[in-house]
Amino acid sequence: MITKVLLTIIFLAVMVGVGIYSRKQAANVDGFVLGGRNVGPWLTAFAYGTSYFSAVVFVGYAGQFGWKYGLSSTWIGIGNAFIGSLLAWIVLGRRTKLMTQHIESRTMPDFFGTRYQSQNLRVVASVIAFVFLIPYTAGVYKGISTLFEMGFGIPYEYCVVGMAAFTAVYVIFGGYKATAMNDFIQGIIMLFGIITIIAAVLASQGGLTEAVSKLAAMPADNNPSVNGGFASWFGPDIPNLIGVVILTSLGTWGLPQMVGKFYSITDESAIRRGTIISTVFAIIVAGGCYFLGGFGRLFGMPPTLPNGRLDFDSIVPSMLVTLPDVLIALVVLLVLSASMSTLASLVLTSSSTMTLDLIYRDKKSLPGEVEEGSIDDTVSEKIERRKVVVMRVLIVFFIVISLMIALNPPTFIAQLMGISWGALAGAFLAPFMMGLYWRGVTKSAVWACFVWGVGLTVVNMLLGNPINPINCGALAMLGGFPVVWIASLISPKLSKDYVEKMFECYKK
Repeated sequence: MITKVLLTIIFLAVMVGVGIYSRKQAANVDGFVLGGRNVGPWLTAFAYGTSYFSAVVFVGYAGQFGWKYGLSSTWIGIGNAFIGSLLAWIVLGRRTKLMTQHIESRTMPDFFGTRYQSQNLRVVASVIAFVFLIPYTAGVYKGISTLFEMGFGIPYEYCVVGMAAFTAVYVIFGGYKATAMNDFIQGIIMLFGIITIIAAVLASQGGLTEAVSKLAAMPADNNPSVNGGFASWFGPDIPNLIGVVILTSLGTWGLPQMVGKFYSITDESAIRRGTIISTVFAIIVAGGCYFLGGFGRLFGMPPTLPNGRLDFDSIVPSMLVTLPDVLIALVVLLVLSASMSTLASLVLTSSSTMTLDLIYRDKKSLPGEVEEGSIDDTVSEKIERRKVVVMRVLIVFFIVISLMIALNPPTFIAQLMGISWGALAGAFLAPFMMGLYWRGVTKSAVWACFVWGVGLTVVNMLLGNPINPINCGALAMLGGFPVVWIASLISPKLSKDYVEKMFECYKK
């Protein structure tokens, strides 16, 4: 216990120390939200990876889908690495950096407002982002607190409140730069931790070969006479496995807290290096998490909930509870690292979106245009400082709301994430990505996609989830592309001159 407590105290002290160290770089909006748009490839790649993979993946997804699909759940991690990281950086990285810098966009709702000439789009996008980032945040809290409760015997409620407080401190002090620096430290812990934990868990089962043999001897849930499905290449349920791969891999392309990483990176050469770093990180961390979860059945049946269903969120903790104390301390630090980095990204995204796109909505001019009603530098600095103060207040507000949900979570971690990612990426992915490449996307098409993504997710939830939230989220994302394409063909086009000014950034 002394080892676990000491390592955790050191970890938290370093996180807060980085926040205090970075406070001077968070004095204005660009510094607080984007790190001055001057964050290098290593920090950006690790910030992307650690924001991607949290306790939601390590505890919720790895446990639930490892139980359902066995070793084939590793495909989810591989999809995260090559679709959610490699392809995302290749397809979105350069174009996002250039266009958002060209139009001076700081958030995804700001991009929609400027790219499609609609302040109403900007406002509605900010509300969607704020509302649907909350259930994801609650899922992150639940995952880390479950492991903390196992490792330290501290009640769940205290774990949730404590982690929220420490995350708030370093984000409020240092903004994005502190978050990126801490993400790098946390990423190193995650890489080392996942490799060590996999080795220890397999050793407890007699090694890799023996563990796979034990898994192959287990009967299928729906047909006790059939063995081997959980140790096969594609597992017992390929269609639903594909749905999870789509949601968790393609979903990152439309999430404000993920795409925002491309806004802040230094230049195009940094994007190329960041692509490789991010992909390798994802292969190890995501692939390792799901591979580990695939062995969950070897550690007995998980407990049941009051409604009689299996408590999937307890599977990974039950795998790790028998490890030596030093390794349990490493597990706690691993998941704490993953979760705090994701939380920091979520609260920073939410507060900046609400401040810049709902409370303060600056009317901007495109490069080359004359800005009317300009103000002097002194007044501008005061307004910038005021915005940063408002963002810091909203960080606390967002954390309090998500805490209220986390203290009484309505469903499993995986379903919380499915609802959040389905609505956000269903609404944002298609109009954001297509808006970077296709001049023909219209304002009406963006509205149509907002209604499609949020509407499908909410209606499905209100009807009691007749479509599994995971598959519903995947359907919302993929369906957004034909919605935007068809709506753009039949709705009024934006001014050709305006659109050409948007795309000038790619000619330089």
